[in-house]
Amino acid sequence: AESLVGTRYQFGGADQAGFDCSGLAFYVHQRLGIAIPRTAADQQREARPVALTQLAPGDLVFFSRGSHRVDHVGIYAGSGLFIHARHHGVPVSYAVLSSSYYARHLVSAGRFWN
Repeated sequence: AESLVGTRYQFGGADQAGFDCSGLAFYVHQRLGIAIPRTAADQQREARPVALTQLAPGDLVFFSRGSHRVDHVGIYAGSGLFIHARHHGVPVSYAVLSSSYYARHLVSAGRFWN
């Protein structure tokens, strides 16, 4: 995921031409030989839950940004940072999990790897 920082945002994108949030998680896992669902909500439903105190790099962090469902996902990078494709006009980037915005919208975390 770190090598993809700076890649442009593309709604529905799931390759190096551009990513949306769940497309980024899908692509990274696919490159590691791990099959995961395509949407953030489905990724959250199928991931093995992880306590926020037990986050490890590669875990997914799930957010609900104004709706009552999971609508955003990022890849935990360690040291309180995660990598995500935020929205149009903002390339794939790091964000701080404990920032007021993301901490307020964080729903859960999950893992697809052992």
